[in-house]
Amino acid sequence: MSAEEPLKVLVVDDSAPNRRLLTELLESSPDVRVVSTAADGNEGLRQVMALHPDVVTLDLEMPRLGGYSFLRLLKSAAPTPVIVISSYAHKADVFKALELGAFDFIAKPSKPTPDALERLRRELHEKVHAARRVRAELQPVVRRQRVIPLEPSFVVGVGASTGGPPAVQRLLESLAPEPSMSLLVCQHMPKQFTRAFADRLDRLGPFTVREAQEGDTLQPGHVFIAPGGRQLVVYRQGGQYTLGTPPPTMQDKHAPSVDRLFMSLAEVFGSKAVGVVLTGMGSDGALGAKSIRKAGGEVWAESERTAVIYGMPQEAVATGAVSRVLPLGEIGPALVELARKRRVT
Repeated sequence: MSAEEPLKVLVVDDSAPNRRLLTELLESSPDVRVVSTAADGNEGLRQVMALHPDVVTLDLEMPRLGGYSFLRLLKSAAPTPVIVISSYAHKADVFKALELGAFDFIAKPSKPTPDALERLRRELHEKVHAARRVRAELQPVVRRQRVIPLEPSFVVGVGASTGGPPAVQRLLESLAPEPSMSLLVCQHMPKQFTRAFADRLDRLGPFTVREAQEGDTLQPGHVFIAPGGRQLVVYRQGGQYTLGTPPPTMQDKHAPSVDRLFMSLAEVFGSKAVGVVLTGMGSDGALGAKSIRKAGGEVWAESERTAVIYGMPQEAVATGAVSRVLPLGEIGPALVELARKRRVT
């Protein structure tokens, strides 16, 4: 995007101080322009229709027309990427908004310290740019009808960041006819939200999805979400595979870390380790991908065609450790086929 064509953002929030703060933070970048603000959903819809912004930031609790109704109406009237701005106290509301079509969310800091506001500024810029690049070809996954029994011990590690919540959901949906797989998911997300994320995915079925806890045992048909602020690793104890959720070390750039998860899979499963890198900014997962490849395992990455942000997949591919690059809708069926091949060989 050139300097002559700044990214246009509409801020919808019933709090005047919040509107001013978000405008100031967004416009601290020369390539972002807040074209207008709105104090409720009705005004927000009118502004969308009149100004055609690239991205909308949305508060959920507003008078007259709230965030949920705004999302429903926007989807039918003028589909536009929406980033929800929510407090930590409303975790369930955030995931309901994602179900209604919001692109992503940002958690408001509980205290507006300089460090917290700087983190908010960086996250705003990252996600509004990511939302602007949402791929039009992302369509609902078409589920396969033929059911192939899966090897119960088939375990897949999944890493994602920006744009990840809907991508992880779509991946699980594509695996729904084959519910005996076990997945370990490292999604970059604040610790106050990972349990709500797991609860939301659990309601979709048929997988049992939960936030991982120290001592959990890997089981077929279960998906474990790495807890925010901690790591997710696997240990082999006798005939069982046990999960650990240790705190991050000084060397960890992320908590949870895709690298830590993938390295753990490589150590425990060796040539049977499987890692999948989905959309996200940065390079988390690249070192872990190399570990899995060195152990003889498989690493796949989401293709640039469907990834909202091609940063993490691209960095993994650049290591030479990735054996397959696939659009999001093809990853699930390909995992099913891989499990089938392993069962018969």
